[in-house]
Amino acid sequence: MKDSRYFRRKMTTPWHSHRGAPRFRRLRAAAWLAAPLLAALLLPLAVVPLRHGQPVPVAVPSATADPAQPGTAAEEAAQPQVSVYLSQSGQIETLPLEEYVSGVIAAEMPADFELEALKAQAVAARTFIVRRLLAGDVSGVPVPGADVTDTISHQAYISAATLERKWPHGGKSAELAKLRRAVLETRGIIMTYKGQPITASFFASSGGYTENSEDYWNAAVPYLRSVESPWEKEITPNLAVTYTFSNSELLSKLGVANTAIPASKDIAHSVKAQSVSSSGLSMELLSLTTGHRIKEISIGGTVFTGREVREKLGLRSSQFTWKRKGNEIYITTYGNGHGVGMSQWGANGMAKEGSTATQILKHYYSGISFCQVSTLLKK
Repeated sequence: MKDSRYFRRKMTTPWHSHRGAPRFRRLRAAAWLAAPLLAALLLPLAVVPLRHGQPVPVAVPSATADPAQPGTAAEEAAQPQVSVYLSQSGQIETLPLEEYVSGVIAAEMPADFELEALKAQAVAARTFIVRRLLAGDVSGVPVPGADVTDTISHQAYISAATLERKWPHGGKSAELAKLRRAVLETRGIIMTYKGQPITASFFASSGGYTENSEDYWNAAVPYLRSVESPWEKEITPNLAVTYTFSNSELLSKLGVANTAIPASKDIAHSVKAQSVSSSGLSMELLSLTTGHRIKEISIGGTVFTGREVREKLGLRSSQFTWKRKGNEIYITTYGNGHGVGMSQWGANGMAKEGSTATQILKHYYSGISFCQVSTLLKK
């Protein structure tokens, strides 16, 4: 996703890769102090109805500590360390896990989002990196010695130096304090499925539903299921964006033979229609995904997946409609991103309606549980 630094496509990295035993031993050696928040999070929870009939646990109590204050020196020293490759400078920054999470949510979500949405993002970001650390996964890292990059290939990240120096001097002290509160109030908490950290993929916004993992990637992941996500529809700027392509440009980008298209009349297409055709070009919808995105489409006799069309044309989403007018084709996309996992604007919409971080995460990640990093490392 290329619309802003906050909302970019998260391509989950393979979880089969292992760097080897030494890195795992270093991580296991960290005996991290558990936050009081976890006890409340893991207690049996009452179920309350959420919009659209989705049952979710009640809100998680806030941390009792002053949210503006960092952890103790002992807590900071006991945290797992994360080594980040900084793509601009080529340097590696190593810092405690919770400081890394602060840098991620600063890059990934606007600070003016609701606190509970920021807390949900913090848990997702923490879960993403802990999974990589436990697996010894360094895929996509260009140099040895780093665990992850600061790019959208993994998670966007703003360095500690930038947060400490530029944000306060730029009048963003309150925003920084809010991000740190979100990190502190979820301190150490990650999402798990059957006792293991999940692949916590997230994206900017949906057109009303999230996507099953196998409909965008290859593997069917039990906790990455399509769910309804209507909350972003009223609050997301540029939810629908229209791209204009000339006939020849469209065919060239798709790699389809450049067949002339008669400019006879205007023809519109929606996902409910089956095809648009002329003597020169046919465009036929073959199937939709569970998340209401285009699964397969035939263009000029060539079958593409919705993902292929999105990536070849540089679209924001694989949920789109089109209209042909003269020698131009107008493609309108809905939402922004791959659609798998948590919608960031959806999370903010849920928070605006009173949902907690726990409720948000339970909605977007099916059947997950929560645990402390320290508990997982002791296994």
